[in-house]
Parts: sequence; C-alpha cells; structure tokens
Amino acid sequence: MNRKKETLYGYLFLLPSLAGFTIFLLIPILFSVYLAFTDWDVISGFNNINFIGLENFTRMIGDEWFNASIKNNFVYTLVVVPVTLILSLLIAIILNNMVYMKNVLRLAYFIPYVSNTVAVSVLWMAMFDPSQGPVNQLLMALGVQSPPKWLVSPDWAMVTIILMSVWTRIGYCLIIYLAALQNLPQELYEAANIDGANWYRKLKSITIPLLTPTTFFLVITQTISTFQVFAPVNLLTRGGPGTSTTVLVYQLYREAFRFYHMGYASAIAMVLFAIIFAVTLVQWRYQDKWVNF
Repeated sequence: MNRKKETLYGYLFLLPSLAGFTIFLLIPILFSVYLAFTDWDVISGFNNINFIGLENFTRMIGDEWFNASIKNNFVYTLVVVPVTLILSLLIAIILNNMVYMKNVLRLAYFIPYVSNTVAVSVLWMAMFDPSQGPVNQLLMALGVQSPPKWLVSPDWAMVTIILMSVWTRIGYCLIIYLAALQNLPQELYEAANIDGANWYRKLKSITIPLLTPTTFFLVITQTISTFQVFAPVNLLTRGGPGTSTTVLVYQLYREAFRFYHMGYASAIAMVLFAIIFAVTLVQWRYQDKWVNF
C-alpha cells in the first residue's frame, strides 16, 4: 500500500469524527457568534434574523439581571473553589494516613459527586425547608429562635447553593488529591522525621509544595466548572428570590428559552466565554510563581 492510499484511509477513518465535530460543535459555535450581533427570537424563523451590531452588548450594561448574574457568579466561584479545595485536601490527608475504613470513607465522599443532580437538589430542598426541614428543626432545638429561611431568603439562598456545591464537589477533588498523595516520594518524609519535623512542618514544607501541580489542575477545572453552574440554581431557586442566585448560565438559559431572545443569549454566551478564557489565562500565566514542577 503506497503512502497516498494510507493517507486516504486515514482521512476516511477520521471522517465520522470530523463530520460530527463540524455539524454538532463547530457550526453551532460559529452560528452562535453570528447571532450575538443580531436580534432573533427563533420563533420568527431564519428569514427574520436582524443584524444589530453591538446593541446586545451595550444592552448588558443596564441589564439588572445580567449585572446581578456576573456578581453572583464571581461570589459563587470565589467561595466554592477555595473552600472545596481546602476541605478536600484536609480530608485527603486524613484518609491517606488512616489504616482502617479508608476505601469505605473514600466511596462515601465520592457518592454525592456521581449522584443524580435532581435527586441531590430535592434532598437539599427537603433538608433546608424553612418550616419543616431537619436543619431548621435542629437549629431551633439548639435555641435559635429565628433560623434562616434558606432558599426563600435573598440573604441565604446563595449560601445554601454554595453549601450544596461544596458538598457535591469535595468527592472529585478528594479522589484527585488522594491519588497525588499516594505518589509523593516517601524519602522526603523519612528525612523530615529524622530531622524531628512535626506534622505541620511536613505539611507546609513537603506536602503542599509537592501538590501544587495537582492544585493548579483542580483550580483551573473547578473555576471553569463554577462559571458554568446551572442545575442547582435552576432546580433549587430558579435564580431567585429576586436576582439573588441568578448566575450567567441561568441568565443565558432564561433569555434563550423563556423569552426566546437568541441574539442576546448568544451575546451572554460570548461574554461568559471571554470571562472563563481570561480567568484561565491569568491562572496559567502566573502558575510559575506558585506551582512546583
């Protein structure tokens, strides 16, 4: 078989994947970019797509829902990512040093991450019910006269979603940290023991520095994931009360599939992409200052 035939067969094998990528990913992305500069309500058909330039982007400046969604998304990300990573690392260190029930506890922490989002959301709605939920019942039993209203309170709804997100994300980060911990060179710990280093010194000087590549990976992936959060908001609060839990993806969904403002929703998608790209680029740019390869 000559080289030309080998090349042809190679392209033929790639053709199904390339066709799927082009039809289901590349073309929709390009069409979405085009829609960001148009006014289209999808119901009126393709013949009524009106090009309006940058009007969708200038509209965002005075859009209360959009501005609230950006603020809420940054608050959500800035709380969920560090809290999840810190708790995951601490639990991973504890489990890594345990002799008994390590596998059982690891599975228990991982179950929320792989559980159905709808089922988890229903569970949390029941737990944080303002009147009959076990959380408020426990708080009243402990002497709290006016426990929070949680999901129906503008001050506590986002807190509830953050708690749920941290609880569900810990399992994934925990497994990644455990795998990294089990591959750390034990010679360094043996040398530290000989020098009389306590657990805190070993944690600060050996464990955390050697885990920085893993931490960097988790920071990137969890940041991207938190900017794409949708299911907990949609299932628990639908962006409310008011705009207290509206995030960018939910606002995009609201504009596209409730009001059929496909052009404006596409513009929001472009802004979301720009934010994720910028945040990831900054993290990647400064990785050399804190990541030990």
